[in-house]
Amino acid sequence: MNRPQSPVSASPAFARPINADVNRSGELEVFVQVAELGSFSEAARKREVSPSAVSKIVARLEARLGVQLLQRSTRHLQLTAEGRKLFENGKRVLADLNELETSVTARSVPSGVVRINASTSTGQVLLVPLLPALMQTFPELVFDLSFTDHVVDLIEARADIAIRWGRLPSSDNVARLLGRTRQLIAGAPAYLERMGRPRHPDDLQHHVRIGWNYPRAVPHWPLCDHRTQERSPVGMGETLRVNDGEAMRKLAIQGAGLARLSLYHAWDDLQAGRLQAVLEDFNPGDLEPIHALYVGKPGHLPLRTRVVLDYLKEHVDLRHAEVGPPRNFSGADRLQASRSTSERAITLVARRRSSRFTRSSARLACDSSTVRGPAP
Repeated sequence: MNRPQSPVSASPAFARPINADVNRSGELEVFVQVAELGSFSEAARKREVSPSAVSKIVARLEARLGVQLLQRSTRHLQLTAEGRKLFENGKRVLADLNELETSVTARSVPSGVVRINASTSTGQVLLVPLLPALMQTFPELVFDLSFTDHVVDLIEARADIAIRWGRLPSSDNVARLLGRTRQLIAGAPAYLERMGRPRHPDDLQHHVRIGWNYPRAVPHWPLCDHRTQERSPVGMGETLRVNDGEAMRKLAIQGAGLARLSLYHAWDDLQAGRLQAVLEDFNPGDLEPIHALYVGKPGHLPLRTRVVLDYLKEHVDLRHAEVGPPRNFSGADRLQASRSTSERAITLVARRRSSRFTRSSARLACDSSTVRGPAP
């Protein structure tokens, strides 16, 4: 007698059962924290548990996945290829999970740590002035700022956002344009009185030209004669070189030599008379972009990172730095200079709008062939 067959599950043969007792998100969170801190002990201290407990959780995760995630030694922990993949994607999964839970509980207030990396000059001039208002707008955010003129890997530096000057190389990072800035050569009035004001690029051979000492630096200043469209690049000098844009600006103010600076960086010094622009007739007028970079996809950012990016996009104002250096300032103009960057920009852009087209047209041919240097 044939017995009726029991119904067969329609699940695919390759489907793996999930152990309901496994806290997958908890294991992932521990692993990500160990990878970020580079230490079982540090992760244990943060979680207020023993290092052996943290080590067991990571070992259990490795056993369940069937791969080695960390290479252990007496001094260092290093991610394997599989471990790096889990770390990078696991951070996004945990961020998405946190944001999902926040939205479900109707508590859509950005919270957590936002790590921002920038060059010294960019950080001090563009970012620091915005921080007090940014902190008041998002009181539950914690800001971790790192300023260095060395280009860092966002993942290795554990940075959520990096603010970068200049043309960007191809990478997996996503970029949001914050604005553009001109470059110019400037010196202190006392230095120019002592050494003479250069009238032609050839005159720079008799001046101290403060340069850069890091490998990615372009070893010359791009200059252009707008009447003949002839380029006249001048090499950086050997007398004085630095790896920090703020140090370069301060050295120029102290009369150590001439410096090629971003206009946004030198703007206040030009207005106050601490620096004076030279060779503007040979300035190619090229505009260098400033971007905010982040890792990941635009639609999968943690709320804490997204709101800071939106805030920077809205409040970083570089319109004044696109136009040209301030000159012939009267007392009323100096009063205007004490206002915020945004207020100054509106006045200065309107003032120079009538002459901007003429200068831009004259520089157009030089721009297309100009070799660009690094950022201060």
